[in-house]
Amino acid sequence: MARSQPARFLATAAAAFLAATAAPLIGATAAHAQEGGACSSATVQYRLVDADGKVVGADWSSQGGFHQWDTVPGTVEVRLAPGQSVGEGCSYPVSLAEYTTEGPNWASSGHQEMVDKTTVHLTAKDVAGKDDDGRTWQKLSVKTPSCFGQIDLYGEDTAYDGKEGEGHGPLPDVRAGVLTPYHLIAAWNGGDKRCEAGTTESATPSPSAPETSASPVPSAPPAGGRPSAPAEGTKPPVSPKPGATPSTDADVPPAQSSPPAPKSSPNGGNPPLAETGAGAPVGMLAGGAALVLAVGAGTVYASRARRS
Repeated sequence: MARSQPARFLATAAAAFLAATAAPLIGATAAHAQEGGACSSATVQYRLVDADGKVVGADWSSQGGFHQWDTVPGTVEVRLAPGQSVGEGCSYPVSLAEYTTEGPNWASSGHQEMVDKTTVHLTAKDVAGKDDDGRTWQKLSVKTPSCFGQIDLYGEDTAYDGKEGEGHGPLPDVRAGVLTPYHLIAAWNGGDKRCEAGTTESATPSPSAPETSASPVPSAPPAGGRPSAPAEGTKPPVSPKPGATPSTDADVPPAQSSPPAPKSSPNGGNPPLAETGAGAPVGMLAGGAALVLAVGAGTVYASRARRS
């Protein structure tokens, strides 16, 4: 019986070895699942200020909607509304973008062209408190519109400029029903004249061709066609559908955290189980434990053989 004690010791050591090495891996799986899950949406407040920093119109507000400007909006100050709990690592992009339009309000804006855009990121440091006298807030400014235009304040970093690729999105277009930007907080429309061709890098509608004017007659109309048919069949609708004003909301989502760079994997590039902790070297650990058990079994066998 005394000679079997080394075997029992080795078996106990193998079990302890396997339990001690597997426990951290189980804990690592739970910890990874919680990463990036603490940030939720937050409420943004804004106000307009002039070149000297004086408030223009209403003070801090989270009220959205479309507003007609009496004078061209200047700088927009933004912050996070008071009473919110914002995690230290949470960030909220807020953008201000200016577009040229075909008219002074959303219904007549037609196809828009981006002129300028700027973005700031609000964090826990930008949450308003009870005593905010003397505090400075992040500011957004864009180029001053010189013709019909629209200015959008929205909770994203995406540039809705009609370009393709990551970080870009479709241009607003009331006739096509494209209601961008998304996560719109508030918007301002105005201007007193049509935009000249070449106001932006992209072509804008010619001021000499109003929206209600008839389309040019095709150079080669179909033979035998009735005169009224081409005008009705080929001409797109000239007035947007009513009731298609984009919705606004001051609650904006947090910035999407960048996923970690993929690590090299021996399984041919397939999503490794190591991402969730299941792909850790459990096989190696189990093999080590099995080796210890095998040595113990060999010791037991040798001990019994000597006794016999």
